[in-house]
Amino acid sequence: MDYPEFLQMLNKEISNPASGQLSRQIITFARPRQYRECLHALNNMKSTLTSLRQVQPSRLIDALIVPLASTARLTAYLGDIFIEEDERIAMHGAAMTSPLKNNANTGVPWGVEQIKAPKVWSTSTGYRVKIGVIDTGADYQHPDLRYSLAPGINLLNRMMLPYDDNGHGTHIAGIIAAANSTGGMIGVAPRSLIYPVKAFDHQGSAYVSDIILGIDWCVRSGLDIINMSFGMKTRSKALLDVVKRATRAGIVIVASSGNDGKRRSIDYPARYPQTIAVGATDRRRKIAGFSNRGPYVDIYAPGDKIVSSWVRGKHHEMSGTSMATSHVSGAIALLLAQRPGLSPAEIKTLITRTANPLPVRKNAKGTAQVSRGEVDALRLVREGMRLPSSKT
Repeated sequence: MDYPEFLQMLNKEISNPASGQLSRQIITFARPRQYRECLHALNNMKSTLTSLRQVQPSRLIDALIVPLASTARLTAYLGDIFIEEDERIAMHGAAMTSPLKNNANTGVPWGVEQIKAPKVWSTSTGYRVKIGVIDTGADYQHPDLRYSLAPGINLLNRMMLPYDDNGHGTHIAGIIAAANSTGGMIGVAPRSLIYPVKAFDHQGSAYVSDIILGIDWCVRSGLDIINMSFGMKTRSKALLDVVKRATRAGIVIVASSGNDGKRRSIDYPARYPQTIAVGATDRRRKIAGFSNRGPYVDIYAPGDKIVSSWVRGKHHEMSGTSMATSHVSGAIALLLAQRPGLSPAEIKTLITRTANPLPVRKNAKGTAQVSRGEVDALRLVREGMRLPSSKT
């Protein structure tokens, strides 16, 4: 491939789109060497071809994210590249009540109690386990999160910290790692460290390419867990590729199944086999009505009417598989603080094996249906600590 010619063509298409409005495309290279050579040429040329500065690389999957109105002129290169239109992806928070007054119902929330996290704290609090939360950011001034947040990254504005302008990301961070025992709440793993990755805007919307760049950043930053409380209905090859690469790098990816109440289908990226797919339960340890469920779900966790941190130092109650996912991420942090080095596959096997069975459900024909269980942090950590030392 003639990379200067290819990049000049991209620069022209970005600068003067022949038709329509610019939309982002994910261009993945077939061979790593091609990508490295193209990236080298890009770095040399963008000082003079200024529109190329809008091209964002993902080194993890050998891809470029490019704003284009049309991909027609790229067809000449299709033997060497794969083109995928960037799509929108949405958060998985379902319902929200009004803010709680006077910190009512905070302390240790019911979901944290239900998965038996407090019984683990004498052994593990998730100390220094690094968790990337790809979401709307976090409230860095929140008393619950004062000692729980690392700088992270803002993919929407690289010059700013990933401040939360929505609330969802702060809620997720609180469930995982809130550490305000005197006047606020305690999360599942209160001494773990959250790295907010702001990929979602104030409306809770993001592009797949932002998720890809967020996962890329988490891998390069050496994180241990990625919490992904969002989903989409369609399959993305580029997103699958980056999930595979992150898993091979040793990062555990926990993803929410979705809030459509479906019985045999879940959203992507939770549907990818490399992730740990999470459904939601309620206080009675039954699968929440809104939660997707079925054979693609790996584990369930509390997700109905969950109280957690909110922007401007407040607390809110939310429901969704998003909330369930963060309980699971916290439980894995408790495990990894005691057994660092466990592979994503080992952790996935362990978390399903140690789950508490859910009440047996019956279908319309009266036949019993067995679901995956609900996460049990105490059994998870105990079983993990019994593993031979060669596994760590």
